[in-house]
Amino acid sequence: MLSNQELLRFSRQTMLKGIGEQGQQALKKASVLIVGIGGLGNPVSLYLNAAGVGNIYLVDGDSIEINNLHRQILFNESDIGQNKADTGAEKLQQLNSSTNIEILDEMLDEELADYYFPLVDLVIDCTDNITARYLINQKCIEHKKPLVIGAATGFDGQHMFVNPNIPDSACYQCLFPTDKKAQENNCQTIGILGPILAIIGGMQALQAIKYLTGNSVATNQLNIFDGLNNSWQQFALKKQAKCPICST
Repeated sequence: MLSNQELLRFSRQTMLKGIGEQGQQALKKASVLIVGIGGLGNPVSLYLNAAGVGNIYLVDGDSIEINNLHRQILFNESDIGQNKADTGAEKLQQLNSSTNIEILDEMLDEELADYYFPLVDLVIDCTDNITARYLINQKCIEHKKPLVIGAATGFDGQHMFVNPNIPDSACYQCLFPTDKKAQENNCQTIGILGPILAIIGGMQALQAIKYLTGNSVATNQLNIFDGLNNSWQQFALKKQAKCPICST
């Protein structure tokens, strides 16, 4: 049951037919793990925390730098030098103190993934590292955990949803096989505009909320945003029969 305070706090969500009190209770019971508390992880964690997701795991071993501040909206100048997961948790608790926030102030590796992924309902990839993406994708497939992937560079961004519980759901490696590795483009090499991260992070949060509340979320679909032209494109994906990760 939702308390009177919760009913008041989330009243604008619970009036939606796709959410309602039942959906809000589902969010309250849900556990989500966010890998990377940077440009994407900031808006994703803010929106999920504000929406009432009950348990959020923040994973990041990086420290806040001055060149993060134009896009990583959880942080300010006094936070420079602090760990991103630790600082993010403090800010999120100020927004919604009822959320249980777990901090992993180190980079995700196989051991951490094998321990924590079984504990959550959903994983959100907010990293900017190709090696980390492959690891997250692999472990989500192994542990049958749905995955929301986001990426952004320059004026462009993309997101996709992987659900290992659906037999024909393509995974990240179906899209970018390791022998045709995706380009190592990130904000350090070609730059990034802050609002692009807000758009893609917002879409990741939206997909997460829809999934957790029982609404339909499309798989086998790559969504690409062109910020200069304010346009979206959707590309159909297909599970690869020889994918070593999801087709074994």
